[in-house]
Amino acid sequence: SEDYSKDVIFGLGEVLVHGVTMMPGKPILIGKIKDKPVFGIPGYPVSAILAFEQFVRPLICRKLGIPEPEREKIAVEPSRKIASKLGIEEFVRVKLGMVGHRIVATQLPRGAGCITSITEADGIIRIPNSVEGIKDGEPVMAELLRPLASLQNTLVVVGSHDNTLDVLADELRAGERGLILSSSHVGSTGGLMAIKKGACHLAGSHLLDAEDGSYNVSYIKKYLSDTPVKLVHLVYRDQGFMVLPGNPKNIKGIEDLAREDIRFINRQGGSGTRILLDYRLKQIGTDPANIKGYETEEFTHMSVAVAVLSGAADVGLGIYASAKALKLDFIPVVTEQYDLVIPEVYFEAENIRIVLDTINSARFKARVEALGGYSTKRTGEIIPIPL
Repeated sequence: SEDYSKDVIFGLGEVLVHGVTMMPGKPILIGKIKDKPVFGIPGYPVSAILAFEQFVRPLICRKLGIPEPEREKIAVEPSRKIASKLGIEEFVRVKLGMVGHRIVATQLPRGAGCITSITEADGIIRIPNSVEGIKDGEPVMAELLRPLASLQNTLVVVGSHDNTLDVLADELRAGERGLILSSSHVGSTGGLMAIKKGACHLAGSHLLDAEDGSYNVSYIKKYLSDTPVKLVHLVYRDQGFMVLPGNPKNIKGIEDLAREDIRFINRQGGSGTRILLDYRLKQIGTDPANIKGYETEEFTHMSVAVAVLSGAADVGLGIYASAKALKLDFIPVVTEQYDLVIPEVYFEAENIRIVLDTINSARFKARVEALGGYSTKRTGEIIPIPL
């Protein structure tokens, strides 16, 4: 498609501005026709909303002689680093949650076409054009999009991505307390580090110990020796290779990843899926440098599935539920354990009790089993962590 707004306004009047140093909203057009202001709002929904707020609404308020609405601002701490480009003022949409005495911000998708990044946002962090990103835990101001009191009903979960968290979020939102689950997918190791920093209420983890075949316990003892936690089993799930229907490249197993005609899509370093892959590659003596796409990373199983479906990659390692959701073929590799790590300081809290009651409910288990590739036979069990 082509944008004719500039030519139309130029033909009828004067173009004053075409493009600004903000994102989203960069393509806005400002002009005047017969001494009347004219705005060309970008087509992508998030760009349109932010451009309207920054340029159109102030003018309307001034013309009406009324004060421009101001949002409440509070200090927040990002749960992970937020990257930003120099020379561009960025409006980053975030979920917010009260963790202890801190308000933690979890970044939402940044695409200008992702309308849910506005509808689901609790706040907006404005990153000045002179700043190249914000470090995790670095205090920064955020404009509130919801009442501050509502943050008490938000649970912050950081760590490995799994589709069951989406089911859990849906069930919690529909419950009598209307709890909100704010997720940040940084991998299992990143989740344990967030627990250590006191930056979340719970973390999803599926870290395999290659020595004894257990999950998560040895990593908790390694990274959280000074942080008392409870380990709650959520699901068993099937991990394997996702390929296009019919498996056109005839991929049979992990040894095929090093073939010249195969393009792989990887998960980020520190994720349990990445650790599983590296463990299996080491077992068969394959150098990751020989795999095309090993350095190309995604942060969720669904993103890997989308990359395969779109043709950006021939194969990716992920869970069966994601393959099923996009009608991809699936080559099983392992059935693994996915658990929730919960700091003891929050374990008796009312919101965590609601989480535990929810995952133990027949409704939650039925919905998870319906996704495919999951077993809930031990869901809700507390796993001992030996001293």
